[in-house]
Amino acid sequence: MNQNSKLYTNANIRNIFFSEIIIGISGNSVLLLFHVLMLSSEHKPRLTDLPIGFLAVIHLLKLLAVSFIATDIFVFHQGWDDTTCKSLIFLYRFLRGLSACATCLLSVLQAITLSPRHSCLAKFKKNLSPCHNLWSLFGFCSVYSSISSYLFISMVITPNVTSDHLLYITESCSLLQLSFTVKYIMSTLFIFREAFLIGVMALSSMYMLILLCRHKKQVQHLHRTSLSPKASPEQRATRTILLLLNFFVLISILDSLMSFSRHILKDDPIFYLIQILISHSYATVSPFVFISTEKDIIGLLRSMCERIVTI
Repeated sequence: MNQNSKLYTNANIRNIFFSEIIIGISGNSVLLLFHVLMLSSEHKPRLTDLPIGFLAVIHLLKLLAVSFIATDIFVFHQGWDDTTCKSLIFLYRFLRGLSACATCLLSVLQAITLSPRHSCLAKFKKNLSPCHNLWSLFGFCSVYSSISSYLFISMVITPNVTSDHLLYITESCSLLQLSFTVKYIMSTLFIFREAFLIGVMALSSMYMLILLCRHKKQVQHLHRTSLSPKASPEQRATRTILLLLNFFVLISILDSLMSFSRHILKDDPIFYLIQILISHSYATVSPFVFISTEKDIIGLLRSMCERIVTI
């Protein structure tokens, strides 16, 4: 039996993992329900409303997929065949790519929303539509996830004996270690992919920070006071997205470091435990960050809690 199996028989580890999944599913469900109600109402949607709602859908599907995959880690059963292993792991990777691309697209859309009328980005406001946003997202994600297509070749059923050539994924599925040349090529592609994604986020973040600082100076000059007035909805949304971008970049770096450490330290189970907890923290935390900045959601939740208490 794989050395990782001894670690995952621990009930505390299993409870922590599934608690994270349940909290994430609950938060994304509330966020999705709110945006469905907003889009179905007469209220004019913001440019970022649909991407935020779609990001909640992606995170819901991702957490549901990983909870199903986790049953092969924490719950004893007869195991999966080769087709199931390849399909589930690739589906999870595709949803993970969708989450990353949707976050990147959200940062770009918010930068366009915040841009002044005379800027070069302002002309994109009129041309952007929900249909264009979705097509852009799926096109971007298809290119992003195409690098992970090697999983169909390297994903194999876990044998009964321990092998140094296999990387533990679940009890039924293992990843075949690639040759040095192929591993070098894939690592280069992964680094380029993540660097491009983080670079786009960094540029949009810097642009939004510049606009926020410029707006703050203008307001202080007009009001002749060091105290800035109440932030507008666009500014609150921008600060929320900036916070999420920083959190996403941090999680991506930590996840990459844990994955690299597993290859170097011969699939240490401790690093795998940390990696699976870290890799899903963004999908769990992000809906609550959005909810905390939406006054309508907070008001709706308060009214529901008051009704429950009075019953």
